[in-house]
Amino acid sequence: MKKIIFATSNPAKAKRFSGGLLKIGIEVLTCADLQIKLKAEENGTSAVENALIKARACHKKTGLPSFATDDALYLENVPEDRQPGLFVRRVHGKTLNDEEMLKYYTDLVKQYGTDGKLNCKWVYGLAVIADNGKENTYTWLKDNFYMVQTISGKIHPGYPLNSISKYKMIDRYFTDLTEEDRLLLNKDETDVIQFIAEHL
Repeated sequence: MKKIIFATSNPAKAKRFSGGLLKIGIEVLTCADLQIKLKAEENGTSAVENALIKARACHKKTGLPSFATDDALYLENVPEDRQPGLFVRRVHGKTLNDEEMLKYYTDLVKQYGTDGKLNCKWVYGLAVIADNGKENTYTWLKDNFYMVQTISGKIHPGYPLNSISKYKMIDRYFTDLTEEDRLLLNKDETDVIQFIAEHL
């Protein structure tokens, strides 16, 4: 079975693509699995650039095929100086924990939302580095959701914003999706999994 290293120590992120890749014969390992720590200064100007910085650091450290992701968040009607962008967890120089993130973002919904809803957009970046060091990048976005003031009864550690995010089509929290919902929303990210597999 082929192996690829996901340049993350976040267990929630690790699960995101591992199931789909395992189905096609690719095992995903993380930095935590290998007991390594990466030193990567994420100073890119886009999600793709930051993903590439992390993937390069991982490939250099392990010598194995590696991939990394990053994301940027944009909120409708929120002033430019308060847009999260690439700094979803970092506010005024402080890295927020899950609880602090929920408080901060529900406050933004209260301040800038309409009828308790704030339209949002995630822009994702992916970088894959093959055995031979060849680099490939991919980007996609998700804008079919909004954030709300009321926190769901479920919290996904590492992904706290799932607890205040709802899909527009079904008005259901990310944390509460059923398999039927996922099919309806076409939320399996098959295109991303295929891209990783093709450039491994």
